[in-house]
Amino acid sequence: MIKKILKNRTVKNASWLIAARIAQMVLSLFVGLLSARYLGPSNYGLINYAGAYTAFFTSLCTLGINSLLVKEFVDNPDADGKIIGTTLVLRAASSILSAIMMVSIVCVVDMGEWTTVAVVALCSIGPVFHILETFNYWFQKRLQSKVTAIATLLAYAITSAYRIILMIFGKSVFYFALATSIDYVCVGIFLVVAYKKNCGQKLSFSWEYGKKLLSKSRHFILAGLMVSIYGQTDKLMLKQMMDTKEVGYYATATTICNMWCFVLTAIIDSLYPSIMEANKKSEELFKTRNRQLYAIVFYVSVFVSICFTLFGELVVKILYGDTYLPSVTPLKIITWYTAFSYLGVAKNAWIVCKEKQSYLKYIYIISAVVNVILNAVFIPFFGASGAAVASVIAQVLTSIVLPLFMRNLRENSILMLEAICFKGIFNKKIKRSSN
Repeated sequence: MIKKILKNRTVKNASWLIAARIAQMVLSLFVGLLSARYLGPSNYGLINYAGAYTAFFTSLCTLGINSLLVKEFVDNPDADGKIIGTTLVLRAASSILSAIMMVSIVCVVDMGEWTTVAVVALCSIGPVFHILETFNYWFQKRLQSKVTAIATLLAYAITSAYRIILMIFGKSVFYFALATSIDYVCVGIFLVVAYKKNCGQKLSFSWEYGKKLLSKSRHFILAGLMVSIYGQTDKLMLKQMMDTKEVGYYATATTICNMWCFVLTAIIDSLYPSIMEANKKSEELFKTRNRQLYAIVFYVSVFVSICFTLFGELVVKILYGDTYLPSVTPLKIITWYTAFSYLGVAKNAWIVCKEKQSYLKYIYIISAVVNVILNAVFIPFFGASGAAVASVIAQVLTSIVLPLFMRNLRENSILMLEAICFKGIFNKKIKRSSN
């Protein structure tokens, strides 16, 4: 009976998250398209350039603590106030320092470009308020994601309304730079109010506990930093080596490319349980389930990529208008990134079951270095298209090629290659035995 109640609570918890995410994506698509058309490629690129800095420094702001919070709440059920209070203080210090570093770096690398400096400075306010996200993990622990889902959706609705008002009154790019900060402020206020209404413990700070928390989280900081370098380098280098227009074209291509990726996420999440169960039954069944997941993710992505390759110009024209037509070529290239990127996401089930998480940091470090080198080579010649080529090559290396040269991860790459070749996907013997 207790298990049934917990199962129902888990399903409801996940349902709220999924529903809120879908609603937010629809709203994001609509307002994002309007904003891109209003700002134009140059200012749209400038906002994305500033956003790249924000995303890059967020990995430092969190101090890797987010990866531990839910477990900390579960392991220390009577110390909620101390956990949240200590985390808030630590993250506040790192966020303020990160904001200062962000603005200082831009003042040097974009010296004399005061519009760029001002936009980045306004965007840097966001991570400071992002520390209030800490309360989100407390609600997750209590299986009350309904609260955070509603808070996030309301905050995004307010921010979207703010952006629409800016467009109606013809405001400048500076006002748009504040949008992310407003989003974080609204979410934070809603979560704090909800925490108090749910009788959360009084917050406190413990330096001793803080040191223990940092000693546990330090391994996640490097991994998060490498992921940020890997994910944001292209936009930062495009701005420095080309201009904000190229950033705008590239951002448009990646946005279109990612519009449908929630489908892949749903496929992966739905097949995870069967893979976990297969791991307990037999090794052959486990391998078959992984191959099946990889094949589905890869070939669904390939189908969509073919569509974008054939109809990319039409898609850009309809969504963004003729001004963004230079995004077509980057779109036709970066769309092939998705198949390999989500193979990387899909392999997490194998990684967890085989307990190979510790080897991921080596992949992240190598991938970050390779991505920087490839961007430096291709961007000067091909601009946004060069950044797209660099991303695709780096992702293929990360998901399949590099693990082939690592003994502990080689088996996973072989499973991916077998899935792509339709080898071992339809194993009738395994199917009969599993039934």
